[in-house]
Amino acid sequence: MIAADVYKKAAEGDPKAIEKICVATWEPLYRFIYYKVQNREDAEDVTQETYVKTLSYMQKNKAPQENFLGFMKTVSLNIIRDRWRKEKRGGVLVNFQQINPAETAAGDQQNAIAQRLLLEGAMAKLSQEQQTILELRIIKGYSVAETAKLLGKTEGAVRTAQHRALQALSRLLDDKELQDQKGEGSC
Repeated sequence: MIAADVYKKAAEGDPKAIEKICVATWEPLYRFIYYKVQNREDAEDVTQETYVKTLSYMQKNKAPQENFLGFMKTVSLNIIRDRWRKEKRGGVLVNFQQINPAETAAGDQQNAIAQRLLLEGAMAKLSQEQQTILELRIIKGYSVAETAKLLGKTEGAVRTAQHRALQALSRLLDDKELQDQKGEGSC
């Protein structure tokens, strides 16, 4: 509890009275702020800013003497919320000179084309039925029931054929990957 005369002197700008208030409130206020921001530097900055704003409110007689610490916590929460809003609006800074977007986009496109060619090559090695089932189920997005109706099979047969086709495709892609690794190692 802060004495009324200390509070009044602090509102008038007396440094010793302000120091007494800081000594009395610093630790619980700092802990509260640290709990909210989870960062020592931010907690110190917010605590300092809270004291500056609270002193301003005291000089305007807008700070209550009762539950003074609660008032300071409210001030600190408003400061924290303002910082979060600023960070949210600011977005993420990106250094375009380091990233070089044209080169990055070209690299991604080349990689996507290479993966597509690899997948098409592996798909071509599957049986015609496996290709059709994967095309209907995965590429075109048909349900198991729709695929079964189109192929004249039971739903269980479609699920089994799809599972086997995916395993065969996976083996083909793994084999291709191993061949590529061996090819790179021989250079």
